[in-house]
Amino acid sequence: MCTDKSFILLILLLHSVYNLEKTSEVEKAQTASKDKQQTTIFDKIISKEIPADIIYEDDKCLAFNDVNPQAPVHFLVIPKQRIPMLDSVKDSDKDIMAELVLRAQKLAKERLPNGYRLVINNGKQGCQSVYHLHIHILGGRQLGWPPG
Repeated sequence: MCTDKSFILLILLLHSVYNLEKTSEVEKAQTASKDKQQTTIFDKIISKEIPADIIYEDDKCLAFNDVNPQAPVHFLVIPKQRIPMLDSVKDSDKDIMAELVLRAQKLAKERLPNGYRLVINNGKQGCQSVYHLHIHILGGRQLGWPPG
């Protein structure tokens, strides 16, 4: 039987765990390397050095489920060509950017018929922890607003 005191302790524990996870992602973003020569975890997933739960792959992009989901459905779409961040996108990257967004849309419509959110983190304050451009697709529950 759950008493008021044990319920409050449970809520406080869940709140602290949630805040630790948030802090962890913020800390990762603060220490992430922008070094273009450094191999990222996404490079290793593309080359199959690291396994991933891949849900789509073609010659231009890869989509896989996030290992630390922030919603019931949370997957990423990444270009196989490394673009470090949204601020690095050039006019010559128009085709791959369109491809990424269209692939995210197609996969999201299949998996999330009631709606979804696309997120691209950019830079430290944007909480970017991997410097290989990627789109987060989140859904499967009512998402809140504002997101930040």
